[in-house]
Amino acid sequence: VFQIMAKMVKRTCAFCPDGESGSVMYIAKDRSIAAHQNCLLFSSGFVESEEYNPDNLDIRFDVASVLKELKRGKRLVCNFCRKKGATVGCEERACRRSYHYFCALCDDAAIETDQAKGIYRYLTKYFLTSCCQGFASEAHFTDNFCVRVWFSVLTVQIDFVRKCKQAGLLDDIFEEMLDTLHLAQEKLMDDNTSETEYEETVMSLFDCGLFENILTNIHSGMSKK
Repeated sequence: VFQIMAKMVKRTCAFCPDGESGSVMYIAKDRSIAAHQNCLLFSSGFVESEEYNPDNLDIRFDVASVLKELKRGKRLVCNFCRKKGATVGCEERACRRSYHYFCALCDDAAIETDQAKGIYRYLTKYFLTSCCQGFASEAHFTDNFCVRVWFSVLTVQIDFVRKCKQAGLLDDIFEEMLDTLHLAQEKLMDDNTSETEYEETVMSLFDCGLFENILTNIHSGMSKK
């Protein structure tokens, strides 16, 4: 029982810069377990064993809780790398996507951290996209976090497109987009395309929302006729 309830010990990666949040790890030598602090804090099913205490972080997590979350993660596939162990879930319950913490960052998730209040949460870019599409309905926003993130992301995207236009890059960008779509079409039409490549192409089409939106418009036009 003593071994099961043992605490994780705090350690810092010797190669990371000082103050780097991703460098903090917790280790349980007796069970051969090591975990990044952020991977633990952002895991949806993980509950800290004690109240937040900035003066004594070394006993913040117990091994039993970590093992339980690892077991839960074995059933969850990451929407970015397609591997199991994706314990990080979107703050919005309607979003069913799961990630590894660092995969969520790679997939442009919006992260909010407030150590003083013990808040660690994120929103996927896919939920944010749905907010953009249905902005007229305030029901899309669960709280101020969603509103702040939505406006922040939208502002950055608009400014970026305007800068691309000013730099004369829009034509090149759209040509690349068309080339990418033609390549996707060729892969889907080719009977020799591998199953893995076929799945990745289909996922890319649906993830960007373009394929589904166009299909909906075509269906709507046919219904009117």
